[in-house]
Amino acid sequence: MRDNRWDDKKAEAYAAAEGDSEADRALGHRVYTSRLIGSDPDLVMHGGGNTSVKVTRPDLHDEERRVLHIKGSGWDLDTIEGPGLPGVWLEPLLKLRSLDALSDEAMVDAQRAALLQSSSPNPSVETLLHAFLPHTFVDHTHATAFLALANLPDAEAAIAEIFGDRVAAVPYIMPGFALAKKAAEIFEADPSVEGLVLLNHGHFTFGETAKQSYDRVIDHTNRVEAWLADRAGGRTFGTSVHTVRVPADPARAAQVLPILRGVLGAIRSDHHGAAMPMPVFDVRGGAAVAAFLERDDLESLSRRGVGSPDHVIRTKGFPLHLTRADIDGGEAAIRAAAERWAAEYRTYFETNNERVGGIKTMLEPVPGLAWIEGVGLVGIGKDSGAAAAAADIGEQTIEVMTLGEAAGGFRPIGEADLFDMEHWSLEQAKLAKSKPKAFAGRVVLVTGGAGAIGLATAKAFAALGASVAIADLSADALAAAKETLGDRALAIEADLTAPDAAQTVMDAVCGRFGGIDIVVSNAGAAMQGMLLDLPDDTLRKSFELNFFSHLALARAAAGVMRAQGRGGQFLFNVSKQAVNPGRGFGAYGLPKAATFFLVRQLALELGGEGIRVNGVNADRIRSGLLTDDFIASRADARGVSAADYMAGNLLKAEVEAGHVADAFVALARAERTTAHVMTVDGGNIEAALR
Repeated sequence: MRDNRWDDKKAEAYAAAEGDSEADRALGHRVYTSRLIGSDPDLVMHGGGNTSVKVTRPDLHDEERRVLHIKGSGWDLDTIEGPGLPGVWLEPLLKLRSLDALSDEAMVDAQRAALLQSSSPNPSVETLLHAFLPHTFVDHTHATAFLALANLPDAEAAIAEIFGDRVAAVPYIMPGFALAKKAAEIFEADPSVEGLVLLNHGHFTFGETAKQSYDRVIDHTNRVEAWLADRAGGRTFGTSVHTVRVPADPARAAQVLPILRGVLGAIRSDHHGAAMPMPVFDVRGGAAVAAFLERDDLESLSRRGVGSPDHVIRTKGFPLHLTRADIDGGEAAIRAAAERWAAEYRTYFETNNERVGGIKTMLEPVPGLAWIEGVGLVGIGKDSGAAAAAADIGEQTIEVMTLGEAAGGFRPIGEADLFDMEHWSLEQAKLAKSKPKAFAGRVVLVTGGAGAIGLATAKAFAALGASVAIADLSADALAAAKETLGDRALAIEADLTAPDAAQTVMDAVCGRFGGIDIVVSNAGAAMQGMLLDLPDDTLRKSFELNFFSHLALARAAAGVMRAQGRGGQFLFNVSKQAVNPGRGFGAYGLPKAATFFLVRQLALELGGEGIRVNGVNADRIRSGLLTDDFIASRADARGVSAADYMAGNLLKAEVEAGHVADAFVALARAERTTAHVMTVDGGNIEAALR
């Protein structure tokens, strides 16, 4: 059940933050309740829903005119601010209602022409629906409960049973001018209603205050949840998005997902006629997902469609359903299932594109969701953000399906309407303008990822769109690094010298993102002491960490890359000690020299499979070894300042962790470079490789 979280003090604070005028204060209340709504994923998620408020403001002639503030494109309700609710003059929008028809493009132009500020984002595509309703505050949500209700085969009867004449039903029409007119007509037939249910779509409430409209959002949603619970054996839910990012069987996931990822990458490349990155996965497990994937009507449900039409933009119309038989059949069966899905999608496109006159451009024939029995629900996207959004919607959808089936059936919009929404001209225009970041679609693992060089490297790849996993021994350092990198990063606590640790790390990466593209093998530590006096145990420990753990990780990751069949990259932190030994650092330099050789050997062995292997030879970086105390002692011993010691190179400039990160990124970009070690030391002739 939804909690009503209205707080008078917080509402007043939001109102005061926007300004002193009545209009600004109303906008502040609009921001406040928009955030209350947006923070509950069972009301809206990932840009879904929209809110508005009507106020009066002076124009350039100082004449008071009505203004509609409505959510703008690119803003999410949970983080919205005043600028995310651009103002449009209301009068020219109301005049549009007299038209018999209005194209989507003309509607967008008219809305932009009515903006108070030309630099504002595009107003919502449902602006006219908000405008045509007379209320001061209007809220539109896609609540899980309402999606279950709105997709029932006899939804209108159920709405009447729950609400009587308090809420009216609006038949399904695609968002835009026609829907706005129809919704306004239905409201005007009974102006006493306090809400609308858009069949197969969502829920509207309205009121003269922000609190009144918000109260109705919560009250209406709770009434539907209670009604559904009565028909679902008392089933209730706190949130449909559980975000249990652990597959039901991690070992099985690590076998299945890289194969699927590679197959989908090949389908993407074939569609574009050029090499494309593999998609990124977001894997969801947990009790609710596991129970759903055990249903005996799973095959039927997999062909039903989406909970709300706008979901098709992120998830496509139908998931890829991999049964246990598909999984047991190995690579050939998984490939066949994915290619069958792609063939069906092409047929779906061709059939419906012919219906609309052949004017649409086909999207990638790659699913946005997969239901994998024994593994979990998988969001599929061009990057981790897109994959996570698809997975969130996927979790909500299985809740909608479960509740809907218990209450009479889940019957969403049909194929033609689904196609029209998926290939909507406004959405196609957005796709044409989008340009992915350089490493979008790439999954990068950085070991020693919580240290100075590791974290700088992880941040550099993440900034360029990569999906990042970091592994480190220190739980505290990992937690701090994870906070820096954000929720979408994966943090793995691991002692890479432990037996099977490398495989455990790779299983975790595959279970989170579906596979691996780039491994930055950076973990290490510098054991010190004169070599002839050093205990054998110390030297062996150094080799375990600084050489054998790198080899073990390469073996585990190479297995995943081979399963994907799309190449990959290894990047090793070699260190200048491999070629320019320092007094007392033999225990560190010897395994690093072996790792230097490992770069060349693996490049030789893996090049034919498209797996590149390179390294970075860095020196004198502030990190776990070069602490402030260590730097001070070295500087004192040489009779120089700490700054001069750190800048003791040909360039007379300190080399920082970010410079090493830049080198790793540069090598990752160098698509025709392998068996190369790049020096990053500001100039140290003794350590020069050639």
